[in-house]
Amino acid sequence: MAELNGMQGNEIADDFKRKVTGQGRWRDTWDVFKGAFWKLIVLNLIVLLTFVPGIVIVYFRAAYIQGLGTLYPFNATIGNYPPDILTGLPERVNLSADVLFYGLLIIAGFIASLGISGATYCIRKLLQTHGEFHFKSFFHGIKVGYLNTVFPVTLFLFLLYGTFIVGDWVQVSKALNQNVAGSIVSYVFIIIATVLGGIYLAWIFAIGNSYRVKFLNLLRNAFILIIGTPIQTIFMVAFTLIPVWFMMAGGFWRIISIIFMLFIGISFMLISWLAFAQWAFDLYVSPAAQTEKKAADAKKTPQELAEEKAAADRQQALELLAAGKSELIAHPIMPIDRSRRTPALGKTFTRADIAAAAENRKNLAGEIAAYEKQHENDPVYVEYNRMFAEREKALQENPKDKKKKKISADNLLK
Repeated sequence: MAELNGMQGNEIADDFKRKVTGQGRWRDTWDVFKGAFWKLIVLNLIVLLTFVPGIVIVYFRAAYIQGLGTLYPFNATIGNYPPDILTGLPERVNLSADVLFYGLLIIAGFIASLGISGATYCIRKLLQTHGEFHFKSFFHGIKVGYLNTVFPVTLFLFLLYGTFIVGDWVQVSKALNQNVAGSIVSYVFIIIATVLGGIYLAWIFAIGNSYRVKFLNLLRNAFILIIGTPIQTIFMVAFTLIPVWFMMAGGFWRIISIIFMLFIGISFMLISWLAFAQWAFDLYVSPAAQTEKKAADAKKTPQELAEEKAAADRQQALELLAAGKSELIAHPIMPIDRSRRTPALGKTFTRADIAAAAENRKNLAGEIAAYEKQHENDPVYVEYNRMFAEREKALQENPKDKKKKKISADNLLK
Protein backbone atom coordinates (compact mmCIF):
# COMPACT_ATOMS: atom_id res chain seq x y z
CA MET A 1 0.00 0.00 0.00
CA ALA A 2 1.17 3.52 -0.72
CA GLU A 3 2.47 5.69 2.08
CA LEU A 4 0.07 7.96 3.99
CA ASN A 5 1.55 11.46 3.89
CA GLY A 6 1.55 13.95 6.75
CA MET A 7 -0.08 11.73 9.40
CA GLN A 8 2.95 10.48 11.32
CA GLY A 9 3.20 12.33 14.63
CA ASN A 10 0.28 14.67 13.84
CA GLU A 11 -2.56 12.96 15.70
CA ILE A 12 -5.23 15.23 17.20
CA ALA A 13 -4.99 14.28 20.88
CA ASP A 14 -4.62 17.60 22.66
CA ASP A 15 -5.90 16.66 26.12
CA PHE A 16 -5.42 12.90 26.30
CA LYS A 17 -2.89 10.12 25.74
CA ARG A 18 -3.73 6.85 24.11
CA LYS A 19 -3.83 3.73 26.28
CA VAL A 20 -3.23 0.32 24.73
CA THR A 21 -4.73 -2.76 26.42
CA GLY A 22 -3.83 -5.41 23.84
CA GLN A 23 -7.33 -6.94 23.99
CA GLY A 24 -8.11 -6.29 20.34
CA ARG A 25 -10.00 -3.56 18.52
CA TRP A 26 -13.51 -4.95 18.85
CA ARG A 27 -13.09 -6.05 22.46
CA ASP A 28 -11.82 -2.59 23.41
CA THR A 29 -14.66 -0.89 21.52
CA TRP A 30 -17.29 -3.11 23.13
CA ASP A 31 -15.84 -2.46 26.60
CA VAL A 32 -15.96 1.29 25.96
CA PHE A 33 -19.51 1.05 24.61
CA LYS A 34 -20.69 -0.79 27.73
CA GLY A 35 -18.68 1.22 30.23
CA ALA A 36 -19.52 4.62 28.73
CA PHE A 37 -23.09 3.84 27.67
CA TRP A 38 -24.68 6.74 29.53
CA LYS A 39 -22.00 9.13 28.33
CA LEU A 40 -22.77 8.10 24.76
CA ILE A 41 -26.48 8.77 25.37
CA VAL A 42 -25.66 12.27 26.65
CA LEU A 43 -23.51 12.91 23.58
CA ASN A 44 -26.29 11.63 21.33
CA LEU A 45 -28.80 14.03 22.87
CA ILE A 46 -26.40 16.97 22.52
CA VAL A 47 -25.81 16.18 18.85
CA LEU A 48 -29.57 15.88 18.28
CA LEU A 49 -29.94 19.50 19.40
CA THR A 50 -27.81 20.56 16.43
CA PHE A 51 -29.93 18.34 14.18
CA VAL A 52 -33.14 20.19 15.11
CA PRO A 53 -33.00 22.65 12.16
CA GLY A 54 -32.67 19.75 9.71
CA ILE A 55 -35.49 17.81 11.39
CA VAL A 56 -37.71 20.92 11.25
CA ILE A 57 -36.98 21.36 7.53
CA VAL A 58 -37.90 17.73 6.77
CA TYR A 59 -41.11 18.12 8.81
CA PHE A 60 -42.13 21.33 7.03
CA ARG A 61 -41.43 19.70 3.65
CA ALA A 62 -43.93 16.96 4.47
CA ALA A 63 -46.40 19.51 5.83
CA TYR A 64 -45.98 21.70 2.72
CA ILE A 65 -46.72 18.81 0.35
CA GLN A 66 -49.68 17.68 2.45
CA GLY A 67 -51.03 21.22 2.58
CA LEU A 68 -50.87 21.59 -1.20
CA GLY A 69 -52.61 18.25 -1.48
CA THR A 70 -55.65 19.72 0.24
CA LEU A 71 -55.76 22.61 -2.24
CA TYR A 72 -54.99 21.00 -5.58
CA PRO A 73 -56.48 20.24 -7.93
CA PHE A 74 -60.22 20.50 -7.11
CA ASN A 75 -60.44 22.95 -4.23
CA ALA A 76 -63.34 25.35 -4.77
CA THR A 77 -61.27 28.44 -4.05
CA ILE A 78 -58.79 27.56 -6.76
CA GLY A 79 -61.14 26.69 -9.55
CA ASN A 80 -61.07 23.94 -12.14
CA TYR A 81 -57.98 23.12 -14.15
CA PRO A 82 -57.77 21.72 -17.68
CA PRO A 83 -56.59 18.09 -17.88
CA ASP A 84 -53.21 18.89 -19.39
CA ILE A 85 -52.33 21.04 -16.38
CA LEU A 86 -53.40 18.36 -13.91
CA THR A 87 -51.18 15.71 -15.52
CA GLY A 88 -48.13 15.13 -13.38
CA LEU A 89 -49.17 17.77 -10.86
CA PRO A 90 -48.33 15.69 -7.72
CA GLU A 91 -44.89 14.85 -9.12
CA ARG A 92 -44.22 18.52 -9.92
CA VAL A 93 -45.31 19.51 -6.42
CA ASN A 94 -42.82 17.04 -4.96
CA LEU A 95 -40.10 18.37 -7.23
CA SER A 96 -40.69 22.00 -6.29
CA ALA A 97 -40.86 21.11 -2.59
CA ASP A 98 -37.61 19.13 -2.74
CA VAL A 99 -35.79 21.89 -4.60
CA LEU A 100 -36.68 24.32 -1.83
CA PHE A 101 -36.53 22.27 1.37
CA TYR A 102 -33.64 19.93 0.56
CA GLY A 103 -31.68 23.01 -0.49
CA LEU A 104 -32.31 24.41 2.99
CA LEU A 105 -31.19 21.06 4.42
CA ILE A 106 -27.69 21.73 3.07
CA ILE A 107 -27.59 24.92 5.13
CA ALA A 108 -28.81 22.99 8.19
CA GLY A 109 -25.76 20.76 7.72
CA PHE A 110 -23.56 23.66 8.84
CA ILE A 111 -25.28 23.61 12.22
CA ALA A 112 -25.34 19.81 12.48
CA SER A 113 -21.57 19.75 11.87
CA LEU A 114 -21.09 21.54 15.18
CA GLY A 115 -22.54 18.61 17.08
CA ILE A 116 -20.86 15.97 14.93
CA SER A 117 -17.37 17.47 15.29
CA GLY A 118 -17.69 17.87 19.05
CA ALA A 119 -19.05 14.35 19.54
CA THR A 120 -16.36 12.90 17.28
CA TYR A 121 -13.54 14.25 19.45
CA CYS A 122 -15.26 13.02 22.62
CA ILE A 123 -15.78 9.53 21.21
CA ARG A 124 -12.17 9.34 19.98
CA LYS A 125 -11.10 10.27 23.49
CA LEU A 126 -13.38 7.62 24.98
CA LEU A 127 -11.97 4.97 22.64
CA GLN A 128 -8.33 5.83 23.15
CA THR A 129 -8.46 6.38 26.92
CA HIS A 130 -11.05 3.67 27.64
CA GLY A 131 -13.64 5.83 29.33
CA GLU A 132 -12.29 9.33 30.03
CA PHE A 133 -14.90 11.98 29.31
CA HIS A 134 -15.09 15.71 29.96
CA PHE A 135 -17.83 17.97 28.65
CA LYS A 136 -15.29 20.66 27.75
CA SER A 137 -13.77 18.23 25.23
CA PHE A 138 -16.95 18.64 23.18
CA PHE A 139 -16.21 22.32 22.58
CA HIS A 140 -12.54 21.58 21.92
CA GLY A 141 -13.66 19.07 19.30
CA ILE A 142 -15.67 21.79 17.55
CA LYS A 143 -12.59 24.03 17.58
CA VAL A 144 -10.20 21.49 16.06
CA GLY A 145 -12.60 19.48 13.88
CA TYR A 146 -15.41 21.69 12.61
CA LEU A 147 -13.88 22.55 9.23
CA ASN A 148 -12.93 18.91 8.61
CA THR A 149 -16.51 17.93 9.46
CA VAL A 150 -18.52 20.58 7.62
CA PHE A 151 -16.56 19.97 4.39
CA PRO A 152 -17.50 16.27 3.92
CA VAL A 153 -20.99 16.78 5.40
CA THR A 154 -21.79 19.62 2.99
CA LEU A 155 -20.47 17.73 -0.05
CA PHE A 156 -22.46 14.65 0.88
CA LEU A 157 -25.64 16.71 1.32
CA PHE A 158 -25.06 18.20 -2.13
CA LEU A 159 -24.83 14.68 -3.58
CA LEU A 160 -27.94 13.65 -1.68
CA TYR A 161 -29.71 16.77 -2.89
CA GLY A 162 -28.88 15.91 -6.49
CA THR A 163 -30.14 12.35 -5.97
CA PHE A 164 -33.53 13.53 -4.70
CA ILE A 165 -33.95 16.12 -7.48
CA VAL A 166 -33.00 13.72 -10.29
CA GLY A 167 -35.32 11.11 -8.78
CA ASP A 168 -38.17 13.61 -8.84
CA TRP A 169 -37.28 14.46 -12.44
CA VAL A 170 -37.69 10.78 -13.36
CA GLN A 171 -41.15 10.69 -11.76
CA VAL A 172 -42.24 13.89 -13.55
CA SER A 173 -41.02 12.52 -16.91
CA LYS A 174 -42.98 9.31 -16.38
CA ALA A 175 -46.14 11.19 -15.41
CA LEU A 176 -45.92 13.37 -18.53
CA ASN A 177 -45.23 10.33 -20.75
CA GLN A 178 -41.90 11.78 -21.82
CA ASN A 179 -38.76 9.84 -22.81
CA VAL A 180 -37.31 8.74 -19.45
CA ALA A 181 -34.13 7.04 -20.75
CA GLY A 182 -31.92 10.05 -20.11
CA SER A 183 -33.38 10.78 -16.69
CA ILE A 184 -33.08 7.14 -15.57
CA VAL A 185 -29.44 6.95 -16.69
CA SER A 186 -28.74 10.18 -14.83
CA TYR A 187 -30.49 8.79 -11.75
CA VAL A 188 -28.40 5.61 -11.79
CA PHE A 189 -25.18 7.55 -12.19
CA ILE A 190 -25.94 10.00 -9.40
CA ILE A 191 -26.88 7.16 -7.03
CA ILE A 192 -23.52 5.51 -7.75
CA ALA A 193 -21.75 8.84 -7.28
CA THR A 194 -23.54 9.42 -3.97
CA VAL A 195 -22.62 5.98 -2.63
CA LEU A 196 -18.96 6.09 -3.71
CA GLY A 197 -18.64 9.76 -2.82
CA GLY A 198 -20.19 9.11 0.58
CA ILE A 199 -17.63 6.40 1.35
CA TYR A 200 -14.78 8.65 0.22
CA LEU A 201 -16.12 11.56 2.28
CA ALA A 202 -16.46 9.27 5.32
CA TRP A 203 -12.71 8.60 5.13
CA ILE A 204 -12.02 12.33 4.72
CA PHE A 205 -14.12 12.91 7.84
CA ALA A 206 -12.24 10.23 9.82
CA ILE A 207 -8.77 11.41 8.80
CA GLY A 208 -9.54 15.10 9.22
CA ASN A 209 -10.85 14.58 12.75
CA SER A 210 -7.96 12.31 13.76
CA TYR A 211 -4.86 13.96 12.24
CA ARG A 212 -3.69 17.44 11.35
CA VAL A 213 -2.82 17.08 7.68
CA LYS A 214 -2.70 19.37 4.67
CA PHE A 215 -5.77 19.45 2.46
CA LEU A 216 -4.18 17.69 -0.52
CA ASN A 217 -2.76 14.97 1.76
CA LEU A 218 -6.22 14.61 3.29
CA LEU A 219 -7.76 13.92 -0.12
CA ARG A 220 -4.91 11.61 -1.15
CA ASN A 221 -4.85 9.58 2.08
CA ALA A 222 -8.62 9.04 2.01
CA PHE A 223 -8.33 7.56 -1.48
CA ILE A 224 -5.40 5.33 -0.42
CA LEU A 225 -7.33 3.96 2.56
CA ILE A 226 -10.31 3.06 0.35
CA ILE A 227 -8.02 1.21 -2.07
CA GLY A 228 -6.14 -0.45 0.81
CA THR A 229 -9.23 -1.67 2.71
CA PRO A 230 -12.04 -2.05 0.15
CA ILE A 231 -13.87 -5.06 1.62
CA GLN A 232 -13.47 -3.90 5.22
CA THR A 233 -14.66 -0.40 4.30
CA ILE A 234 -17.81 -1.64 2.54
CA PHE A 235 -18.65 -3.97 5.43
CA MET A 236 -18.12 -1.26 8.07
CA VAL A 237 -20.15 1.32 6.14
CA ALA A 238 -23.02 -1.18 6.00
CA PHE A 239 -22.63 -1.97 9.72
CA THR A 240 -22.39 1.69 10.73
CA LEU A 241 -25.61 2.54 8.85
CA ILE A 242 -27.73 -0.15 10.57
CA PRO A 243 -30.07 2.49 12.07
CA VAL A 244 -30.60 3.93 8.58
CA TRP A 245 -31.44 0.51 7.11
CA PHE A 246 -34.08 0.01 9.81
CA MET A 247 -35.47 3.47 9.06
CA MET A 248 -35.78 2.62 5.36
CA ALA A 249 -37.49 -0.70 6.14
CA GLY A 250 -40.56 1.20 7.35
CA GLY A 251 -43.36 -0.03 9.59
CA PHE A 252 -42.37 -1.38 13.01
CA TRP A 253 -38.65 -1.20 12.19
CA ARG A 254 -38.94 2.52 11.48
CA ILE A 255 -40.38 3.09 14.96
CA ILE A 256 -37.52 1.07 16.49
CA SER A 257 -35.00 3.04 14.42
CA ILE A 258 -36.43 6.41 15.50
CA ILE A 259 -36.25 5.43 19.18
CA PHE A 260 -32.71 4.12 18.71
CA MET A 261 -31.62 7.30 16.92
CA LEU A 262 -33.12 9.49 19.64
CA PHE A 263 -31.07 7.87 22.40
CA ILE A 264 -27.86 6.43 21.00
CA GLY A 265 -28.06 5.97 17.22
CA ILE A 266 -25.70 8.81 16.27
CA SER A 267 -23.17 7.81 18.94
CA PHE A 268 -23.37 4.21 17.73
CA MET A 269 -22.58 5.22 14.14
CA LEU A 270 -19.69 7.46 15.21
CA ILE A 271 -18.08 4.92 17.55
CA SER A 272 -18.39 2.14 14.95
CA TRP A 273 -16.78 4.12 12.14
CA LEU A 274 -14.09 5.77 14.29
CA ALA A 275 -13.03 2.46 15.84
CA PHE A 276 -12.66 0.94 12.39
CA ALA A 277 -10.81 3.99 11.08
CA GLN A 278 -8.35 3.85 13.99
CA TRP A 279 -7.64 0.20 13.18
CA ALA A 280 -6.82 1.20 9.60
CA PHE A 281 -4.62 4.07 10.79
CA ASP A 282 -2.69 1.70 13.06
CA LEU A 283 -1.93 -0.52 10.07
CA TYR A 284 -0.18 2.22 8.13
CA VAL A 285 0.83 4.89 10.66
CA SER A 286 3.41 4.31 13.38
CA PRO A 287 1.97 4.07 16.90
CA ALA A 288 1.43 7.25 18.87
CA ALA A 289 4.06 6.16 21.41
CA GLN A 290 6.72 7.86 19.32
CA THR A 291 4.75 11.08 19.44
CA GLU A 292 4.36 10.78 23.22
CA LYS A 293 8.10 10.22 23.62
CA LYS A 294 8.86 13.35 21.61
CA ALA A 295 6.44 15.35 23.74
CA ALA A 296 8.03 14.01 26.93
CA ASP A 297 11.56 14.73 25.66
CA ALA A 298 10.58 18.31 24.89
CA LYS A 299 9.95 18.88 28.62
CA LYS A 300 13.37 17.58 29.72
CA THR A 301 16.52 19.62 30.27
CA PRO A 302 19.58 19.17 28.01
CA GLN A 303 21.40 17.52 30.92
CA GLU A 304 18.62 14.95 31.40
CA LEU A 305 18.59 14.18 27.68
CA ALA A 306 22.40 13.80 27.68
CA GLU A 307 22.25 11.40 30.64
CA GLU A 308 19.53 9.34 28.91
CA LYS A 309 21.60 9.18 25.73
CA ALA A 310 24.69 8.07 27.70
CA ALA A 311 22.64 5.36 29.42
CA ALA A 312 21.31 4.18 26.08
CA ASP A 313 24.84 4.08 24.65
CA ARG A 314 26.05 2.02 27.61
CA GLN A 315 23.15 -0.38 27.23
CA GLN A 316 23.87 -0.79 23.53
CA ALA A 317 27.56 -1.39 24.26
CA LEU A 318 26.71 -4.03 26.89
CA GLU A 319 24.47 -5.80 24.41
CA LEU A 320 27.21 -5.75 21.80
CA LEU A 321 29.67 -6.99 24.41
CA ALA A 322 27.45 -9.88 25.35
CA ALA A 323 26.81 -10.70 21.71
CA GLY A 324 30.51 -10.41 20.80
CA LYS A 325 31.85 -12.68 23.54
CA SER A 326 32.08 -16.20 22.14
CA GLU A 327 31.95 -19.22 24.43
CA LEU A 328 33.92 -21.12 21.82
CA ILE A 329 36.91 -18.83 22.50
CA ALA A 330 36.35 -17.93 26.16
CA HIS A 331 36.61 -21.52 27.43
CA PRO A 332 38.80 -24.52 26.52
CA ILE A 333 36.94 -27.08 24.41
CA MET A 334 38.30 -30.59 24.09
CA PRO A 335 39.16 -31.46 20.47
CA ILE A 336 37.19 -34.20 18.77
CA ASP A 337 39.04 -37.53 18.63
CA ARG A 338 37.91 -39.11 15.37
CA SER A 339 39.65 -42.39 16.23
CA ARG A 340 37.49 -42.87 19.28
CA ARG A 341 34.41 -45.02 18.80
CA THR A 342 31.30 -44.08 20.71
CA PRO A 343 28.77 -46.85 21.30
CA ALA A 344 25.40 -46.07 19.70
CA LEU A 345 22.00 -47.65 20.16
CA GLY A 346 20.66 -49.50 17.13
CA LYS A 347 17.09 -50.23 16.14
CA THR A 348 17.07 -52.99 18.77
CA PHE A 349 18.95 -52.77 22.06
CA THR A 350 19.08 -54.29 25.53
CA ARG A 351 19.36 -52.83 29.01
CA ALA A 352 23.07 -53.61 28.89
CA ASP A 353 23.41 -51.45 25.75
CA ILE A 354 21.64 -48.54 27.49
CA ALA A 355 23.89 -48.87 30.54
CA ALA A 356 26.98 -48.91 28.32
CA ALA A 357 25.87 -45.76 26.48
CA ALA A 358 25.16 -43.97 29.78
CA GLU A 359 28.55 -44.98 31.19
CA ASN A 360 30.27 -43.69 28.03
CA ARG A 361 28.47 -40.33 28.32
CA LYS A 362 29.51 -40.04 31.96
CA ASN A 363 33.14 -40.79 31.10
CA LEU A 364 33.07 -38.27 28.23
CA ALA A 365 31.70 -35.53 30.52
CA GLY A 366 34.50 -36.21 32.97
CA GLU A 367 37.14 -36.00 30.26
CA ILE A 368 35.71 -32.65 29.00
CA ALA A 369 35.74 -31.18 32.53
CA ALA A 370 39.30 -32.41 33.08
CA TYR A 371 40.48 -30.90 29.79
CA GLU A 372 38.86 -27.54 30.59
CA LYS A 373 40.46 -27.52 34.06
CA GLN A 374 43.86 -28.37 32.61
CA HIS A 375 43.82 -25.58 30.00
CA GLU A 376 41.81 -22.82 31.71
CA ASN A 377 44.96 -20.81 32.45
CA ASP A 378 46.27 -20.92 28.91
CA PRO A 379 47.22 -17.34 27.82
CA VAL A 380 44.76 -17.28 24.90
CA TYR A 381 41.75 -17.79 27.20
CA VAL A 382 43.03 -15.59 30.02
CA GLU A 383 43.70 -12.62 27.68
CA TYR A 384 40.39 -12.97 25.86
CA ASN A 385 38.35 -13.03 29.08
CA ARG A 386 40.39 -10.18 30.61
CA MET A 387 39.66 -7.95 27.61
CA PHE A 388 35.91 -8.41 27.97
CA ALA A 389 36.02 -8.11 31.77
CA GLU A 390 37.76 -4.71 31.51
CA ARG A 391 35.22 -3.36 29.09
CA GLU A 392 32.27 -4.68 31.08
CA LYS A 393 33.66 -3.03 34.22
CA ALA A 394 34.17 0.26 32.35
CA LEU A 395 30.53 0.20 31.23
CA GLN A 396 29.34 -0.25 34.81
CA GLU A 397 31.36 2.67 36.17
CA ASN A 398 29.97 6.17 36.73
CA PRO A 399 29.59 7.82 33.31
CA LYS A 400 30.19 11.27 34.90
CA ASP A 401 33.80 10.34 35.76
CA LYS A 402 35.58 12.26 33.00
CA LYS A 403 38.98 10.67 33.82
CA LYS A 404 37.78 7.32 32.59
CA LYS A 405 37.74 6.50 28.93
CA LYS A 406 34.21 6.52 27.53
CA ILE A 407 33.33 3.10 26.19
CA SER A 408 30.68 3.02 23.48
CA ALA A 409 29.55 0.86 20.60
CA ASP A 410 32.14 2.54 18.38
CA ASN A 411 35.25 1.88 20.51
CA LEU A 412 34.11 -1.26 22.33
CA LEU A 413 37.08 -3.42 21.36
CA LYS A 414 39.72 -0.67 21.00
